[in-house]
Formats: sequence, structure tokens, C-alpha cells
Amino acid sequence: MKITLLSMLIVFIVTMTMTAFCQQENKTIIEELKMQTIDIKTSAFSEGETIPVKYTCDSLDVSVPLSWSAPPEGTVSFALICDDPDAPMGTWVHWVLFNIPPGIKELPEGVSIAKDSSFAGAVEGKNDFGKTKYGGPCPPQGLAHRYYFKIYALDKTLDIDKKADKADVEKAMEGHILAQGQLMGKYKR
Repeated sequence: MKITLLSMLIVFIVTMTMTAFCQQENKTIIEELKMQTIDIKTSAFSEGETIPVKYTCDSLDVSVPLSWSAPPEGTVSFALICDDPDAPMGTWVHWVLFNIPPGIKELPEGVSIAKDSSFAGAVEGKNDFGKTKYGGPCPPQGLAHRYYFKIYALDKTLDIDKKADKADVEKAMEGHILAQGQLMGKYKR
């Protein structure tokens, strides 16, 4: 009889734990489904196509012109991250921007955030080249790499160091992303 009661107690505890876990997972899934998307595009290439050489380390290495759709109500700032998940040593970060004012809906080609007053308050964080600016595609010889330009609409400005990297920005954004979008281009040498 002790074994039966103990077994029933264990089944009850496991059932309650699983129910609570499932409710939390469902809440997370519902929140993700509610998240809006932002359309991000460039005049330089189409989704999944080749990034022109002028935006790479093999040429001028100027930033790609980008534009995005209107953000949801309540957007206080944007963040933008460009990275290459195909790099030999793991994901390589090419560009980190944050605290982009909510009225901005595009970044012109070769933008210099520090020199353009319309981007007041925006910050270029540190990329994996160790610089606080755009660093274009620069893969080793071989197969094409994918480069993701990811835009995030946030409900706050990020109170982090001006030399913050991708990990710092992602951590600061947790729980504050209202909408997001991405554009992918490829490049190979």
C-alpha cells in the first residue's frame, strides 16, 4: 500500500510539473507568435542573392543601403546586427548598431552614424574585427557564406556601453523586442 501511495504521489508531482512547464512553454510560443515582423530590404541585392563586391573587404567595404517597414506602436529604438553563421570559427559579427531613433527607417549606403546628426543617439557597437563600424563580408576562399542583416524594434533604448558587442546587445534586448526582421545575402571568394 505504501508503494501505491508513493507511486500515486510521484505521478501527481510529475503531472503537475509537466502541466506548469507546458503552460509556460505555451505562453512563450504565444508571445513569439504575437511578435510582429519588420520587412527589411536593400536596393543592392534581393533576398538570398549575392552581395555586390563593393560592400565587401574585396572592394570599398561600405555598408549596404538598408530600409525597413514601419515599426509597431511603442517602438522607442531599433537595433541592427549583421553576422555570418558560416564562418569557420563560428558566427562572425560584421556590424552592430543600437539606439537607432524610431523615426529612422533606412540607412544609406556607406552610412557614418557618428558623422550624421540625423542618427543622434545611435551607437555602432564592436564587431568581430574589433572595430565600431561596418565590416563587410570577407570569407575565406571556398563556398558562399550567408550574411544576415537583422533589425529589431525595441520598447526602450539600450543602456549599455558604447563599445558593446553582439552578445551585450542581445542580452540587453531580452524581453524588449516588439518586432524583428531579417535579410540574407551571400558572398564567396
